[in-house]
Amino acid sequence: MRALLRTCLIGASILISPYALADDTAVDARDSSRLETVTVTESRMLRETAYSSVSISRIDEDTVRQRAAVHPSELITAPGVWISRGNGQEHLTAIRSPVLTGAGSCGAFAVVEEGVPVRGTGFCNVNQLFDSNLAQAGGVEVLRGPGTVLYGSDAQHGVINILSRVPERNLDSLALEAGANDYQRIKVAHSRTAETQTDAARTKGFRVSFNGARDGGYKHDSGYDQQKLTFRHDWHSGEVSAQTLVNLSNLNQETAGYVSGKGAYKDAARKRENPNPEAFRDTRSARAQTRIEIATGEDSQWVITPYARATDMAFLMHFLPGTPLEENGQTGAGVQTAHHRQLSESISLISGVDLELTDAWLRQTQDGGFSSFPAGKQYDYSVTAMVGAAYSSVDWQLSQATGASLGARFETLHYDYDNRMRSGDTAEDGSICINGYTGVEGCRYTRPEDRSDQFENLSLNLSLHHQFSRSLSGVARLARGFRAPQATELYRLQNGQMQAGLDSEAVDSLELGLRGGSSAVRWNLTGYYMEKDNVIFQSSERLNLSDGKTRHYGLEYEFGWLPVDNWEVAVGGNLSRHRYTNNVSAPGSDLLIKTRGNDIDTAPRRQHNLSLSWIPVEETRVTMQWQSLGRYYTDIENAHEYPGHDLLNLSLRHSLSETVAVGLRVRNLMNVDYAERADYSSLGGGDRYFIGEPRSVYGNVRVTF
Repeated sequence: MRALLRTCLIGASILISPYALADDTAVDARDSSRLETVTVTESRMLRETAYSSVSISRIDEDTVRQRAAVHPSELITAPGVWISRGNGQEHLTAIRSPVLTGAGSCGAFAVVEEGVPVRGTGFCNVNQLFDSNLAQAGGVEVLRGPGTVLYGSDAQHGVINILSRVPERNLDSLALEAGANDYQRIKVAHSRTAETQTDAARTKGFRVSFNGARDGGYKHDSGYDQQKLTFRHDWHSGEVSAQTLVNLSNLNQETAGYVSGKGAYKDAARKRENPNPEAFRDTRSARAQTRIEIATGEDSQWVITPYARATDMAFLMHFLPGTPLEENGQTGAGVQTAHHRQLSESISLISGVDLELTDAWLRQTQDGGFSSFPAGKQYDYSVTAMVGAAYSSVDWQLSQATGASLGARFETLHYDYDNRMRSGDTAEDGSICINGYTGVEGCRYTRPEDRSDQFENLSLNLSLHHQFSRSLSGVARLARGFRAPQATELYRLQNGQMQAGLDSEAVDSLELGLRGGSSAVRWNLTGYYMEKDNVIFQSSERLNLSDGKTRHYGLEYEFGWLPVDNWEVAVGGNLSRHRYTNNVSAPGSDLLIKTRGNDIDTAPRRQHNLSLSWIPVEETRVTMQWQSLGRYYTDIENAHEYPGHDLLNLSLRHSLSETVAVGLRVRNLMNVDYAERADYSSLGGGDRYFIGEPRSVYGNVRVTF
């Protein structure tokens, strides 16, 4: 931490150099409007990214419509970000990190909708992007690195904020899509806005968006049906405004697992193979929230957001011996508050309190027992979690060219765990399991006694922003983030472990960035360095421990260019390393492996994206997208690797009239053999892959009434 602080002070001294704000030529309004980006994720208020103290990438509504993503990985592309596609709608996330799996993976990233977390604190799901209506979103913002003081636990590596579409006057639309593997989707929207005749300052509007999709699945027995509904209502009168958002989702998925065998993704005869035809996932979610803004003076404003949510899910754990069935659910409610106040011409303050209560449950059962895997119930417990947090952040304009921000957040998380079965590592009826290979007594799964746990954490943010000229600015940011243990890491134990004794993970992050732009060019270059302590992992004895240490550093870049009126170029990517800084052991191994200095598995050292758009006429847009993923190791010993891949995607959108538009998308245009994700398991068949799909074509038509 001292080294990070010393480096930050050096960076700050560079940024606060005695440069006067240059009087550059005024920016052309028409061109700059195409390059400027405004975000809300950092402070819950509109702010231009040019003046932001954090690294944020924004995917706008037009891009959402153009990409018409079937899977979150097709939409969310940003420097340092990789949404790794599993089967169906399943995925894993990486933001300034490896693709995290197993113990310690869930909760490293906050997935929020209009600033409100999609799942309760401590009860995340690694696939939780499928709870959101991305296909009809108004945009997506990705904050890279530890979240600001507005975000607590689960915002350790970054934040994905899904934005809703605003109501429009007299909009009715219908979109039909069809494509590879019997894919079909319908999207419907209905929206109205109005001003009352008695009060021109009183406005209201609503929007209803629905989409239903059916996919036959590229692999055998791997299709899914999915439905999502979003309702938004806006109301404004005088000094008060309210935005209500309701989201409902349902997913019924037949799941395909890994295909084993070195290079299996190149074997045409095996690409449609599904070793787990019995696997499935059924999940439902419902969320409601209302953002209330109250202006209490010219320089003061309150933002209060109460919310409620519920989820219910069942899925067959095909990746575990005996393929047990997991059922889980959660209901919860909370409120976020924020008070924005302008203390003086140069100082502003935001403070607030966040409260949340979640009741969750989990049950795991298995039909047939063998060895140390008992039949019947293996876990059956409930957990009540209470979260309370207070935060404050001050922005200080030190001079015309230099600004600083300092903030802190204190958060407490209390778990109350209730075991509904016999405690210990016996079968459901109390009988003892005998391992058929070693003769050791004890079942694989362990249920702790009823207990309570509490975690208190403090996060800090310090940043400096300096405007060298109208076209060049710099940022230095020092942040400390945290991640409290998830409920499953504390209470879903194995091999006789009755108490995990885990600590909260902590990450210290330093980033330095330069940003520039002109009438036709926008660019962003950011370097970061992060160290994590108390990293939670599973030992060779399948015990949950929290004494891991890792290091993460890299360079991210974004470049946007408008060479001429009808061409647009966007480039983004990163060069990074994610490494162990201590020795750990792999599940199933009895030895402590010398992993210190090794790359963490599934951590590509490079990622690049290039998007080239041609707009020959106002009604037509053609976009070619190149995605390049570097090689990465697939095991912690760095003895096996995946070579990486390059993909080309093509999309075309054309408006036949003011009311009718058609689109065409081609995924994997060059028909490359590749793996969406590669893995190595010494106990699970060696090299394993989620095999990427060959060239796939999708078409759509959209009618607006």
